[in-house]
Amino acid sequence: MSLDALRDLIPSYAKDISLNLSSLANETVLSDQQKWGCFVASAHAIGVPQVVKLIEAQADTVLSPEAMNAAKTAAAIMGMNNIYYRALHLMKNHEYTTLPAKLRMNGLANPGIEKIDFEMFATAVSAINGCGGCLDAHEGELRKHGVSNVQVQATLRIGAVVHAASRVIASAAAVAE
Repeated sequence: MSLDALRDLIPSYAKDISLNLSSLANETVLSDQQKWGCFVASAHAIGVPQVVKLIEAQADTVLSPEAMNAAKTAAAIMGMNNIYYRALHLMKNHEYTTLPAKLRMNGLANPGIEKIDFEMFATAVSAINGCGGCLDAHEGELRKHGVSNVQVQATLRIGAVVHAASRVIASAAAVAE
């Protein structure tokens, strides 16, 4: 199992991260598509090659090609949007928020899977990228469609743990060089 291979790369000082990966892989409050889409989107948002490869290999056993593509699309679009909208939020000159973004975001409108699942992927990535405005917007969409707080929390937990695992593995690899 590829997740076990990923867990094997995590040093003993980060045992909690490894255990959290295992717990989240067995999470039942999300569908398999929602869960593994969040894993893939989160891994792509961080971009540590080994982590992306192993998570994709695991997710490939449950995700359709459309869901895999949607997860990658969420990571790509949120990688752009989170920076742009976080900057607007941080700037004192609020005039920028009145200007059109002029950024292509067609993947948001037609992700190729259930919109709610895509919103979950975008929520996990927005947490990783630290964009409060995007988190509020995506969480609001999820709540409008009956997604529970526990389900939203699961997306955030996946983003957090995949981020931590990626950082630990990247720093361990850097030290080993």
